[in-house]
Formats: sequence, C-alpha cells, structure tokens
Amino acid sequence: MIALAQETFSFDNWQLASINQFNKRLEEKSAEEILEWAIEQFGEGFSIGSAFGASGMALIDIAMRINPDVDIFYIDTDYFFPETLALIDRAQRHYNRPFRRVSPDLSVAQQERSHGPDLYRSNPDKCCNIRKVVPMANALQGSTAWVSALRRDQSPTRAGTPILRWNDKYNVVKIAPLVRWSEADVWAYIRCHNVPYNELHEQNYPSIGCWPCTQAVQPGDDLRAGRWVGLSKLECGLHQA
Repeated sequence: MIALAQETFSFDNWQLASINQFNKRLEEKSAEEILEWAIEQFGEGFSIGSAFGASGMALIDIAMRINPDVDIFYIDTDYFFPETLALIDRAQRHYNRPFRRVSPDLSVAQQERSHGPDLYRSNPDKCCNIRKVVPMANALQGSTAWVSALRRDQSPTRAGTPILRWNDKYNVVKIAPLVRWSEADVWAYIRCHNVPYNELHEQNYPSIGCWPCTQAVQPGDDLRAGRWVGLSKLECGLHQA
C-alpha cells in the first residue's frame, strides 16, 4: 500500500481540501497505485463507470485485480452497437460477475413520442442529456467517487484532465487513474493480461459510443474523430463538469 493511502480525511471536507496538492502527489503514481489508494479511501462509495472502450476495459481489469467486488456500472443508452452488447456479455463471463446496468428514464420509443424521431440527429445534445447525463445521477446515487477511463491523449478537450477533481454536477470526487496512459499503453496492457475488448476496435473504431453517432476513422485521425462527425459537438456532456 502506498503511503498516500494512509492519509485519510472526511469526505465532507473534499470541497475544502487542496485537491491540487493530492493531484501533485498522485501525478507520478501508477494507475495501479492510484486505484489502490482510491479503493481504500472511498470504500463502498467507490464506483467505476464504463462504456467498455479499450481504456475502460483496462481500468476494470486493474481495479478487479485489487478488489474483485468493486462497483462497476454502465449506462445502457439503448443505442449500443451489437458488438458492445456482446462485449458486455463476454466480460461478465470473463470476470464471473455482473456489472450494474443503469437505464434512462425514457425508452427510445417514449423519447421519440416526446421529442420526435432521431433526436440524436436533430438535437444530439438533448439526446445525450436524456440518455447519458441524467441517468448518471441515478448511477451515482450513494457513491462518493466516480472513476473513469479518461486519458489526456484522447482529444484536445481532455488534454488537461487532472487525476482528481470535484464534480459539482453529481457531488462526487471524479478520479481518472489512466490520464497519463497512451493508446499504446492501453493495448499493451490488454494484450499482456488477455483483457476482452470490443471487436469494433479492429475495424478502425478507436472510440465507440452510440451507433447513430459513431463512425470508423481514417489512419492518423484523432482518436475521437469518429464521434458526432460533421457536428461541432465533441463530448456527450458527462465529462464537462
């Protein structure tokens, strides 16, 4: 156990504590050390949210090697690729445990009745809000730490991602243990540890979201170039608070 894990403090004081100080001390720690610290620090309040991308699968694998009972959830937007659904099933069998499924309040049919068909095309921000951002509040009920697989190399909007930050929207500490990893690091880990991954990654989909808003990319493109092609939209909204 790294020394940092021994320095505990009340969760109520997180907003008043110097998160910058902790970021400086965690910056040179490995992803394994950061997760070990976070799992001990937050206990039952520790939750990993995953969309089952390559980074997400590596994150899940590292966390489960530390504690196989950690809370792992995903928001099923009802727009997953068939390959993503197959991966979820394969991963649950691989780890011999279920992941917590969280659904939007509206089914796709209900959303279409209320907001018209193909909301993902006419108003993608509203679609993401209904199917991702709002359900996240339900997913994080009772959680004090939300752990994600964000990396700084994924896009310019993520280049300044800190390891720790306070998330006002959901009132949790947000933790990104893989921020310093590269795409090569992720795939080296996956291959070394035989981690299951989405077959779409082998078809030029480095970043995989909902099927209506995700396309394959050309070699050399930004890792998230296939998301919301032709729009100014760069993020779903989950990671903008």
